[in-house]
Amino acid sequence: MKLSMNVTSTFHGTALNDITVAKDVGFEGIELQSPKLWRYLDAGFSPESLLPHLEGIEVSGIGALQEAEPEAFRAEAEKLAHVGQVVGAPAMQMCTGPVDVTVVQDFKAGRLADDDPRFRGLLGRPEAEVIAETAKNVALAADIAADHGLDLFLEPLGWAPVCHVNQALEILERINRPNAKIVVDFWHFWVTGSTPEEVAQLDKDLISAVHVCDGLPVPAGEVPDQGVSRNVWTGGGSIPLQEWVDAVKATGYDGWYCSEIFHDHSAELDFHLVAQTLLNEMRILTA
Repeated sequence: MKLSMNVTSTFHGTALNDITVAKDVGFEGIELQSPKLWRYLDAGFSPESLLPHLEGIEVSGIGALQEAEPEAFRAEAEKLAHVGQVVGAPAMQMCTGPVDVTVVQDFKAGRLADDDPRFRGLLGRPEAEVIAETAKNVALAADIAADHGLDLFLEPLGWAPVCHVNQALEILERINRPNAKIVVDFWHFWVTGSTPEEVAQLDKDLISAVHVCDGLPVPAGEVPDQGVSRNVWTGGGSIPLQEWVDAVKATGYDGWYCSEIFHDHSAELDFHLVAQTLLNEMRILTA
């Protein structure tokens, strides 16, 4: 397997700063993500200008495409796939939506007004419709990714209508796109009730990446909120990380393992310290 730094590891950094830190501490790869990428490009830089900085490190993936209204979704997919192709990413990430957890919380509490402009996706729709409509978006994203020589890896978010790995697998089977895969994200899987035993039964060829991350239990009946549950150091939460890593290894998967963290305290520490410590933890877990 190979170890990559997701840019949440250096939460307040810039695209170039993240690449430098990942290389300095010894990561083999980096998973580049918006909004840092978009800030970089919006400042007038081209995707090609990243290439000299990426010498000596691989781009393990690029993300994250978020479900949105059709025109915006297609445009974002095309934009992200183009950047991914330029920087040599093997795969593009797509998250199910809505990505804004407050929309889901407001909907559940009955305070999401009909004229609320925030994207609500398929909240409140029947399960069959949720799967069918999400599958259309995943198929479109996979086709756009394929046009740029990329795989697509789907990440079902723990608070979205499509939140469980079984839903993701049903969608992949339905669309039948050879470049469409999933990411095994420990937190999203864990908060939706998946187990290491279920992960161990996955087809290794369907796994595009593994997000090594931790979390705290979500109270029964609450919408999983990563701003709360994931606000913990990796290894300081309640997810049995070694069990999850061992489950992934049991599938035979030997690709990218990627650090991902949403911890307010460590986000304010030295970038190199945080990245190096996460890398060391991942080396131990995957040894």
